[in-house]
Amino acid sequence: MKLASLFTGAGGLDLGFERAGFHVVWANEYDSTIWETFEHNFPKTKLDKRSIVDVPASEIPDVDGIIGGPPCQSWSEAGAGRGINDKRGQLFFDYIRLLKEKQPKFFLAENVSGILHPKHAEAFSNIIKQFESAGYVISWKLLNANDYDVPEDRLRVIIIGYHKRLKKKFEFPEPQKYKPVLKDAIYDLRLAKPAKDKNKTNGDTLKIPNHEYMNGGFSTIYMSRNRVRSWDEPSFTIQAGGRHAPLHPQAPKMKFISQNERIFVLGKEHLYRRLSVRECARIQTFPDNFIFKYRDVADGYKMIGNAVPVNFAYHIAKKIFADLSKK
Repeated sequence: MKLASLFTGAGGLDLGFERAGFHVVWANEYDSTIWETFEHNFPKTKLDKRSIVDVPASEIPDVDGIIGGPPCQSWSEAGAGRGINDKRGQLFFDYIRLLKEKQPKFFLAENVSGILHPKHAEAFSNIIKQFESAGYVISWKLLNANDYDVPEDRLRVIIIGYHKRLKKKFEFPEPQKYKPVLKDAIYDLRLAKPAKDKNKTNGDTLKIPNHEYMNGGFSTIYMSRNRVRSWDEPSFTIQAGGRHAPLHPQAPKMKFISQNERIFVLGKEHLYRRLSVRECARIQTFPDNFIFKYRDVADGYKMIGNAVPVNFAYHIAKKIFADLSKK
């Protein structure tokens, strides 16, 4: 079964769907810092590099499904939260435009939990109604990726529509019994290298590709909370900014001083480093043979932090594949 992928990013969602039996034949990504990574890891997929607003439906091949997560910064609780009033938030409508014209069997849209904030209630309801008016029976749910074989607490809203002609509604898969933790993901990785000056990559000199971490100080905002999870806990959410990457579990949890102030444990300061790009990729369940191409280490973190965890995507995709195969 063939797919078109919108707002593709590095391809975490795509890889999960491919593992479930689908084939991504066409993808769209406007961010030039991602192109090399996607083309390296998906050499058989045609990558369209235009802004989605400039892509006519007639130039997208006929497919069984459309997948993708419109940019989430507009809906993020950590950001400005402008939602549908932000141009990035309005890209949902281009997703719906293409969906209406292509009329595939199903679609999947992914976004941050902030889209469910009360201030966005009217906009979110309108988005759901527009998906329905495009001809789809809608299922949506707030899920934690940690329930689906991902060693990370990551809350995301998943919206899935089956075309009305299928006469079927998607039912979300049950959570997995085992919740993976940091030890499952990164315990065997050792000796990460600091990035070069100005946080440039070490490139091919790394024994393990992308196993390097961002240098630089920690802001007062960063130090306002504990940023360390233990080996036997899932990771904090991997974010798109390297400066906000969680700290490695080799360090003790940060010491509480006051409501918005933490410090590193005295005498253990050398243990506090950000997770490496590869460690973040492992936590997002990218395989080690998935290579991230960048010159600035920040771009590596950005690609991974914006991605859908591969295993999370796989468990949802597997259920969709089974449903469509029955038809």
